[in-house]
Amino acid sequence: MNRTTNRRRVVSALAVFGFVLLAAAPVLAQTPIPGINIRVGSSNTPEEVATSLQVLVVLTVLTLAPAILIMTTSFTRIIIVLAFLRQALGTQQTPPNQVLIGLALFLTLFIMQPTWSQVNEQALQPYLAKRLNQGQALERAGVPLKQFMQRFVREKDLALFVRIAKIQQPRNIDDVPFHVIVPAFIISELKTAFQIGFLLYMPFLVVDLVVSSVLMAMGMMMLPPIMISLPLKLMLFVLVDGWNLIVGALVESFFTR
Repeated sequence: MNRTTNRRRVVSALAVFGFVLLAAAPVLAQTPIPGINIRVGSSNTPEEVATSLQVLVVLTVLTLAPAILIMTTSFTRIIIVLAFLRQALGTQQTPPNQVLIGLALFLTLFIMQPTWSQVNEQALQPYLAKRLNQGQALERAGVPLKQFMQRFVREKDLALFVRIAKIQQPRNIDDVPFHVIVPAFIISELKTAFQIGFLLYMPFLVVDLVVSSVLMAMGMMMLPPIMISLPLKLMLFVLVDGWNLIVGALVESFFTR
């Protein structure tokens, strides 16, 4: 009896829903649906061509913005060091990638704020005020970034790309092309990040070795050492306030030179 009643209710509900759709169909058919139209047409004046090229340049810069943010700022060193720290702790995916990337981004914003303020004052604001054209604005914007990268690029790495590019020996940082200093800066940051990662690994490696030796001496070879060493490493990291020490040392490494 209950099954028959339930079936009748379902059939009635479907019938009502279908009737509502049929009644609303004429109204929906008369309602205009917004559309997007993208077309390529001919330009009648040079100003229209210039505007189109500006839009293309802006779109190109937006697509390259993540690479510019990663490769010309402090982001590379920070994210690699944080990844090494997570591996040294042995916590696998804790903290998750989203947390590490978010922390690296906000630290990058903090570190790069003086440099980006110079870019804003020397290039962006004059360009928006129409005191500079695009070429002049880009040239001025590159100067603070070059000065930032110069502080951390190694002479050996810079000489490598100067030799490969077959350009004249630069007298100062202004003579170094942007496409030369960026890769030199990247490999310099990679080396620095790996050096810091090695130093981070050492105390945690000592804990793993001690725990493994103690378990072997006690004959507990079937017990995975990670089960004992992981809580000890977490306790050690929390007791010394590890996040404060590591983040503080990372940020200060960009302000001491």
